[in-house]
Amino acid sequence: MDIIDAHTHVWPEKIVFKAKSYLENVINRQIVILPTVNNLLRYMDINGVSKSIVSSVASRPDQVISINNWLFSLKYERIIVFAAIHPFFSNFKEELKRIKDSCFGVKLQPDFQNFYVNDEKAFPFYEELEKLQLPILLHCGVSSCGDIKSSPDKVEKIIVKFPGIKIIGAHMGGYLMWKESLEKLCGKSLYFDTSDSVRFMKKELLNKFFNQHGFDKIIYGSDFPIGSSKEDINFIQTLSISEENKQKIFSKNIKKMLNIN
Repeated sequence: MDIIDAHTHVWPEKIVFKAKSYLENVINRQIVILPTVNNLLRYMDINGVSKSIVSSVASRPDQVISINNWLFSLKYERIIVFAAIHPFFSNFKEELKRIKDSCFGVKLQPDFQNFYVNDEKAFPFYEELEKLQLPILLHCGVSSCGDIKSSPDKVEKIIVKFPGIKIIGAHMGGYLMWKESLEKLCGKSLYFDTSDSVRFMKKELLNKFFNQHGFDKIIYGSDFPIGSSKEDINFIQTLSISEENKQKIFSKNIKKMLNIN
């Protein structure tokens, strides 16, 4: 079965120890593997993953260019790059054009980037993303950074305001806020990824997601190096759903979204 991991993170080797320590402090969880490209590729081999979407977060606007220069240098057949961007980066239009020419989408983590996802000051940025049809891998739900800046109700407002925008709502649309995601986002135009979520949801709730959202807009993601590919893949493979729907989750949906083979 072809498997594409739509949610992974890596850092340059020269800063990976610092990045790992920072991430562990922020999320209050131990990371057992250094998040480098080579370690990700080994992890993919072990777990039977053919390709992975790699992304990085620009916590501040001034970090965008340097992070993307590194991401654009990743020339691996099995790596699909989602670039870093910040909605308040002054030259976001020019950078989004560069991103459109070089990779497949962008990553936003509003809690780390310190903005509310429904902040009207970000609307020109969303308008450009909608125009360029660049997908957003968007952290949704609870974070360890204080106020919840991308709760399902806030994400819903963006979908209503920008109906053509392409969003992958990470963590089934709201980490630890799955009932709110079911109410506000299920059946809407966005995609969900399975990272740090499906294994921890009650079976009844997960089945409601499948019934209300369908299987055409659910995408497998691990959140490497935080999540566990092996456990997530095994869990999805044991679900009482058809093999066709499992294949949609594992690869067909993301291939269709990104128009890749």
